Amino acid sequence: MFQTPNIDTDQKALEINLNDRIFGTFAEIGAGQEVARFFFKVGAAAGTIVKTMSAYDKTFSDNIYGKEESGRYVCESRLYKMLDHEYGLLWDRLEEDRGNKTFFAFADTIEAINYQKSNIGQGWLGLRFQLTPGGPSHDLVLHARMRDTDSQLQASAIGILGVNMLYAAYYHYHDPETFVQSLHDYLQERISIDMIRLKGPQFDGWDNRILSLYLVKNKLTDVAVFDEEGESIHPSEFLYRKSLMVVRGNYRPPTLVTEDVFDTSLRMFQSDFEILDQDTEIMAELTLENLTRHGRIDINDFLARSDMINAMGHKVIISDCSDHQRLIQYLSDYKINKLGIVIGIHEFRELINENYRKYEDGDLLVAFGQLFTKNIKVYVYPALNKEQSEILTLENIELPQGIRFLFRFLIDQKLVEQIKGYNADILSIIPHGVYTMIKNGVTGWEEYLPEALIQIIKKKGLFYYKPETLHRKK
Repeated sequence: MFQTPNIDTDQKALEINLNDRIFGTFAEIGAGQEVARFFFKVGAAAGTIVKTMSAYDKTFSDNIYGKEESGRYVCESRLYKMLDHEYGLLWDRLEEDRGNKTFFAFADTIEAINYQKSNIGQGWLGLRFQLTPGGPSHDLVLHARMRDTDSQLQASAIGILGVNMLYAAYYHYHDPETFVQSLHDYLQERISIDMIRLKGPQFDGWDNRILSLYLVKNKLTDVAVFDEEGESIHPSEFLYRKSLMVVRGNYRPPTLVTEDVFDTSLRMFQSDFEILDQDTEIMAELTLENLTRHGRIDINDFLARSDMINAMGHKVIISDCSDHQRLIQYLSDYKINKLGIVIGIHEFRELINENYRKYEDGDLLVAFGQLFTKNIKVYVYPALNKEQSEILTLENIELPQGIRFLFRFLIDQKLVEQIKGYNADILSIIPHGVYTMIKNGVTGWEEYLPEALIQIIKKKGLFYYKPETLHRKK
């Protein structure tokens, strides 16, 4: 695991304090003044800290930063209001003393674990900072989930994370992956960072989708999400009390079959649970397992798949959740109403067989009980068999004898359902075959993809497309 060499948290804080160009303010709500405390305790803080404050009382907080329409205080919009207010004050009040200073405003709004331990510790942290005196500002915003089961330990972890954020902003802005990795210094197993957004002129060349990938790849989180525009987002901000359908796939590239999977599964999901469009989200899931080739992840390949999914109008989940249960566990914290998971028939068979091989009878029931519940339904999309002579469905899938009774139970209880209304005429389209045609310059691949994706592939040269190498379809 990466760790900034030979620099612990105190040393980071001291190095920032001794840098006479870094000057700013701390506003912390919900976990004490833990970030500012590090800078005070190491000494020389007078050269760095302009002001520290906490506004724990809700009335005081509302009078300073304004009220939230949602009524929440631990949310993204509250964090941005804090950053706007504190950075604005800093800029206005030190107008005559700016000199060669680079200003920053750090803010966090945290919900630490309560005495009854009935909640998870989580919160938003932000840093608005300059990199050159008098220059433009940049924003670093994170969402973090605390894993410690004690409020004081959670507060100290937030303190370390805040120091890491300032250090990364001023000393690791040259390299995206190092920037992300360093946020986890001395915090492994204590904090998950499941959303990162970095904006500003210095980072115009950085893609926040890649930063999200680095969070998952480097095990800062199991799950990260970005929207249709490629903007990093967090489930707590758009999934509360909604229903969600997750479509796991390869997307290399998305084909007409992919389009059919989304359309047919979403119609069934909404019909089964009587859910309205405005109460439903559907997202594509890219797993590290599907993104990894020969032990490495090709960033350009990841971006190509992401571009395709975004162009289809869908949000993307990046996950390190090959077994589904971890994804379900992550999403359960956001009070999702109903959850639908869409997988192909081959993947479903492997899921059943793998659990059958892994668990004894009693443990098998527990394992399937975690995946198949009344709030979760698994939708299975058919495929052609290897000979492409027969459509594989839940009705003719071959499973071990010892699991057929449990499988029948899942079907009868409608916890697993065959997708209906699919287009059987396009099941012969194999994504890898289409990818190979694009890569090798074989004509005719266009007939297997939605029109909007064809133009993007040609315009951006995705999946190794090169118009000058085209030759006749074989």
